[in-house]
Amino acid sequence: MNTAAIKQLRRKFIFVAMISLFLTMLFISVTINIANYNTSKMMIRGVMDHIIENDGEMDLEHDHYNNYLKGGIGFVDVFSPHYGRYQYYSCIFDKSGNIVKSINRIENSEIDDSTYQDYAKRVMENDKIFVRYGNYYFMKGETSEHQPIVVILDAASEIAAMMRVLYQTILICIFGIAITFIFVLVFSKKLIQPEIENAKRQKQFITNASHELKTPLAVIRANVETEEMLNGETELSRSTIKQIEHMNGLIQNLVMIAKADEREDKRVMSKEDATKLVAESVEPFQPVVTQEHLHLNVNLEEDVYILADGSKIRQLVTILLDNAIKYCDDEGLIKVELTSVKKGKGMILKISNTYAEGASVDYRRFFDRFYRQDKAHNIDQGGYGIGLSIAESICKQHLGTIKAEWSNGEISFICKIL
Repeated sequence: MNTAAIKQLRRKFIFVAMISLFLTMLFISVTINIANYNTSKMMIRGVMDHIIENDGEMDLEHDHYNNYLKGGIGFVDVFSPHYGRYQYYSCIFDKSGNIVKSINRIENSEIDDSTYQDYAKRVMENDKIFVRYGNYYFMKGETSEHQPIVVILDAASEIAAMMRVLYQTILICIFGIAITFIFVLVFSKKLIQPEIENAKRQKQFITNASHELKTPLAVIRANVETEEMLNGETELSRSTIKQIEHMNGLIQNLVMIAKADEREDKRVMSKEDATKLVAESVEPFQPVVTQEHLHLNVNLEEDVYILADGSKIRQLVTILLDNAIKYCDDEGLIKVELTSVKKGKGMILKISNTYAEGASVDYRRFFDRFYRQDKAHNIDQGGYGIGLSIAESICKQHLGTIKAEWSNGEISFICKIL
């Protein structure tokens, strides 16, 4: 894993951690506020029930009231009605709907008695028993003498308390998320530093090991060629030369991987004409396709533009076309298709080839480095099992995706880059 991939993994970790924290705090905050709202509403309704049962008056001798004044509220009492310091207005009606008695327990009210009584009459005409309007709750019922009664409760303090809890939980969530983000940002940077150093040492090791292996291989090759000059070419000498060439190719590919990772850390993006890049990359393969007795079908949408490294896109097309030629059926068809993701922006590159035996192949491992599928990927056909891995790396560098799929006798590699 190179430096860019490690940093990208760090960004993903930070994103997942912050989303998880946000959802957890959101759940806690919503739960607290819903519980607080329901408890407050239950307490308000309980107080209004008490006033109705007491014929429009609050019983100041009630145990809950005394406990409230003494501060003796226990855990269970928190969820029970508190009958202290409530302001209310009660209207008792006769059977004809006329107010026969009103009780005003609202101090310093800006609303006069006639307005309260008008509100009470409207509630009597309403089908609802318990309603809220602004800072007031309205409830109708019957007195102990079965007279209709409407209680108007000033719940401004309770509503203010609910809003206070709401705003406090919002502020706590914001500050909590901000502080956590700073901690995660700082500590995640320290945590990935050893991995970055390991990645650098790994690339240095590959480069040094590749350099050291070239010398003994050159000596072995020289010795074998000298032996052939003295005693003639033999099957053993041909096999040795072939293995030396294979080892040299493998070393070159190891160096290519290290350099690809290094270039990924220093990539430069610019606006590129994807149609032109793909067309220029396909053209050199025309003679190869003809020589292999294959058929090539190219269908490119005009004026497709992407933000990319042009050389990388050419390398991507070259890898996929080279792979398609190697593993295409005899006298088969290779198709290159390019379309835009949206109105000329972004590209979807699809390179397919006929591959009759592909139904039983595990395509999920095609992008693993040095992976070979027994029937389709073998040494006789060339390659070292890293081409598709590099293709996947190129797509990831451009924040894109690549996938392999098989359908109706064709294997397709589909790249999507925005």
